[in-house]
Amino acid sequence: MKTFNIPGFYRSLLITKIKEARKIRDPRKVDFSPTLLDFGPVRFYLARHFGFCYGVENAIEISYKTVEDNPGKRIFLLSEMIHNPGVNSELMSRGVKFLMDASGNQLTNWDELNKDDIVIIPAFGTTIEIQNKLNEIGINPYKYNTTCPFVERVWNRSQQLGNNKYTVIIHGKHYHEETRATFSHSLRNSNVLIVKNIEETKFLSSIILNEKNSESFYSYFEGKYSDGFDVNRDLYRIGVVNQTTMLASETQTIADYLKNTMLKKFGEMELKEHFADTNDTLCYATNDNQEATYALLKKDADFAIVVGGYNSSNTSHIVELCERKLKTYFISSAQKIISNREINHYNLIEKTEVLTDNYLPAKNPLDVILTSGASCPDAVVDQVMQKLLTFFNYTKNIDEVLANII
Repeated sequence: MKTFNIPGFYRSLLITKIKEARKIRDPRKVDFSPTLLDFGPVRFYLARHFGFCYGVENAIEISYKTVEDNPGKRIFLLSEMIHNPGVNSELMSRGVKFLMDASGNQLTNWDELNKDDIVIIPAFGTTIEIQNKLNEIGINPYKYNTTCPFVERVWNRSQQLGNNKYTVIIHGKHYHEETRATFSHSLRNSNVLIVKNIEETKFLSSIILNEKNSESFYSYFEGKYSDGFDVNRDLYRIGVVNQTTMLASETQTIADYLKNTMLKKFGEMELKEHFADTNDTLCYATNDNQEATYALLKKDADFAIVVGGYNSSNTSHIVELCERKLKTYFISSAQKIISNREINHYNLIEKTEVLTDNYLPAKNPLDVILTSGASCPDAVVDQVMQKLLTFFNYTKNIDEVLANII
């Protein structure tokens, strides 16, 4: 796989050594078990896969090279390049500005741009409408395009579905940049509908099976279907693609549920005419990180720490998986660990940070699960671990711990 040139301050020498050792022992990535870092009074179970994926490193490399190669020019990011506050803040410190926020709200008016400005397309991609807008201004939207190849693969699969007269069902969050982009690209060839979860899928199934009237579809899925969507016409042939950062297992569950729905309605002999097999749109990095999380959760740990941006979809899904089994603290940086008593962490349900007291159990040894999302630098994970280590006495030195791993 390609090696990317990204700033060294995003790397961690410790974690790089661990990942390289695991890669040598397991080049085909069949072993998802975590790495045990035994420091004596505290032990960390480090996920087999975590941190920057191919698409994120590609986006970072292009963005930093753009800044380096264009001194004096105005450089804009269409929106957050990736969902990590540290990475976005670092780019802003180098003079990069944002045109929109993550929800698509305009921060810089289009009429403030001119043809000499540079606009970087983020890893999530963008809509056809925005591409056309940039072209009208005289800015080539493809010159500094960091769209993840796996997102583009979803777009290509959607085009194939549309060419074969299938309606595209997107498993995603309708407000997410990637889903908005996939929706826009899919519209060129197909009618499109977004479903967020299995509950919405079950509602859709009841519409397909005529268990609910068609009018209820339009109110239930308001803002999530293409213009002119006809329930009686556009749910006759369907195929499922996904926002690449969603839970792979949930995408598969949704696809299987809709497949069974079409089986009930049309029968085994006609199934292929009405349901397209599209499991090839799942992102390998998201899937690897999630499989590594399942393996982590087989360990009998005292709590989990998941590091990443609070608006990161793939990170939030890892948090959800961990929370099903044990106490989990979702933090964006080591600074959120206030002391050996207090930690500031993000509550996914309340959508706010909360302060927890006495988060470190009085136990020896203490077992901690540690992982991160695909947009989190390894250096930040390392900083979190080093911060926790300062709260324990008589810990083994890092060389001794590494020797046992490597």
